[in-house]
Amino acid sequence: MAIETVIRPNQQGLALGEAYARRELLYFLVWRDIKLRYKQTVVGIAWAVLVPVMQLVIFSVIFGHLAGIKPDGDYPYPVFVLAGLVPWTFFAHSVTQGGHSLADQQQLLTKVYFPRLFMPTAAVAGCFLDSLVAFGVLMLVLAWYGYVPSAQIVYLPALAGLAILAALGVAFLLSALTVAYRDFRYLIPVGVQVLMFLSPVIYPVTLVPERYQWLLGLNPMAGIIDGVRSAILGKPWNMPMLLMSTASTLALLLAGTMYFRKTERRFADIA
Repeated sequence: MAIETVIRPNQQGLALGEAYARRELLYFLVWRDIKLRYKQTVVGIAWAVLVPVMQLVIFSVIFGHLAGIKPDGDYPYPVFVLAGLVPWTFFAHSVTQGGHSLADQQQLLTKVYFPRLFMPTAAVAGCFLDSLVAFGVLMLVLAWYGYVPSAQIVYLPALAGLAILAALGVAFLLSALTVAYRDFRYLIPVGVQVLMFLSPVIYPVTLVPERYQWLLGLNPMAGIIDGVRSAILGKPWNMPMLLMSTASTLALLLAGTMYFRKTERRFADIA
């Protein structure tokens, strides 16, 4: 008599123990995503440098020169913009790559079991490695303009961790939604573009009236981007906005993780 073995995902809580036990798999998924992203490209990982540099030139000309937007401090507009572009580019790429991660890996979902959270997590981790390269470009631009990062840069790792949590929360939510509703594949790029203009990437937070800044802080990246500028450029901290963005980040991470875990059982059937 044949014995049938049914493998089911652990539906108890967040299954952190299961994820930790298989942490080596996450490493290989991250490395695979990085290699696939730059496979058969001419310049390879140099795209991690070229993308923020091209955006910096375009934004500096259009918004800094033609539109006349001024930073909220005594530093050049290119420095101001790039300090916002580095965290924003990481978030935007993480959301795009993480949101598509499950839908793009249907064969893995239907043929083998592993912690499904690893797929969007690997995408976010790979994008973070790219952002480290872009951060090096920011340091070179600061040196070009003769700026030395402020002592507040010691808070940068905490802000980077907050950005990672925000990216994971959105990636978990969108990756699960994209498996169930394929329309989200087309909505994600549009949503990322809209969210960029709702984030203080090309303009300072002070352009928004103070009584409405808490609404801007509902966007997790608003407080994070402004905080990164404070850490690197030494401008005053906008603590109400940072606290609001921190709260929205944690809420989004919890909601995204719980929705992912709730729908994970059906991934293999609907992928």
